[in-house]
Amino acid sequence: MHIVVVGGGIVGLSCAFALAERGAAVTVCESGTLGGGSTARSAGGIRTQFSTRVNVELSLSSLPVWESFEERFGVDIAHNRTGYLFLAREDDTADAFGEQVAMQNDCGAESELLSPDEVAERWPHVRSEAFVAATYSPLDGFADPYLALQGYATAAREAGVDIRTKTPVEGIERVGSGSRFRIVTGGEAAETLDVDYVVNAAGAWAGEVAAMVGLDLPVSPRRRQIAVVEPEIPVADAEPLTIDLDTGSYFRPEREGQALVGGQFDEDDADVDPDRFSESMDLDWAVTAVERAGDCADYFGPETRVVRGWAGLYAVTPDHHPIVEESAPGVVTAAGFSGHGFQHAPATGRVVAELCLAGEASHVDVSALSSSRFEAAEVIEERNVA
Repeated sequence: MHIVVVGGGIVGLSCAFALAERGAAVTVCESGTLGGGSTARSAGGIRTQFSTRVNVELSLSSLPVWESFEERFGVDIAHNRTGYLFLAREDDTADAFGEQVAMQNDCGAESELLSPDEVAERWPHVRSEAFVAATYSPLDGFADPYLALQGYATAAREAGVDIRTKTPVEGIERVGSGSRFRIVTGGEAAETLDVDYVVNAAGAWAGEVAAMVGLDLPVSPRRRQIAVVEPEIPVADAEPLTIDLDTGSYFRPEREGQALVGGQFDEDDADVDPDRFSESMDLDWAVTAVERAGDCADYFGPETRVVRGWAGLYAVTPDHHPIVEESAPGVVTAAGFSGHGFQHAPATGRVVAELCLAGEASHVDVSALSSSRFEAAEVIEERNVA
């Protein structure tokens, strides 16, 4: 069986590796460079604290891979298990925390509900008086997305995957009434490929790829920014990735006391052209991001200095959950992760391999991630989004 994976980010390469491990002939077509879309611009977060069961299960399924990545792939991805700290300013957010922690623990996560006093005792730099509740899990943390991408790329090649960069997919045509496809690629090595399955792992470009096979998927490219700053007070390496959920602000430790800060603060969150958007950080946004981080923790005083920054893309669905399904005979979709694709890539790769080779997913129940949920008004809103 010959399968083409469209998209050379972390999700696409995880899918390619899992498929090749199970005996499929796999070609990856990436229009640019590996990880050049969103993966290399990710904050690298890895967490179990989601508000829906399917996202928690994808996290728990992926976690063993992240924890043993160097052993499995021979690459140290700088996996720092400092935990995630979610903070609530509003009572309704805090009320939801209690239900979420119970569900997360039922799934096998290790999250706990904390009072402001408990936050103050454990993380004295957090402005705990501004919050009414928090949750924390020691299973959570972050890693280097680029290094993880390289680990998957090397493993995929060693498993026999043909990885083609600067090879855009320009057309997909179904052959006859079956599930065979003819794929036209561009670039310097343009050719036509006859394949059995197409895996759409194109991230922010997934809607465009879906349209080539007559599908209309609600995956929207949205611009997100990150800044690296030198805080007024250096951030210790052991600090958790901290999310002020009601403002959308977050920060995490970076190297040598620096911090990475981010968040989406503009109510006008319009779609962008994924081929024509600014990859540079906006200075006005960076000022706001530092101010919001300062409202959360006293690290970020007036002497905080912005060092550098960048912008990337989230592939967003209306309920902030991915679409993982066989969208049409021979067309498997793994896209729309809404900022969570990096951390869920290991589990997604295995699920996609099952969909292609066994006809159904058994590793994780992804039935809730079918695109039919949008037409049936059965969306499952993910609340813990930053």
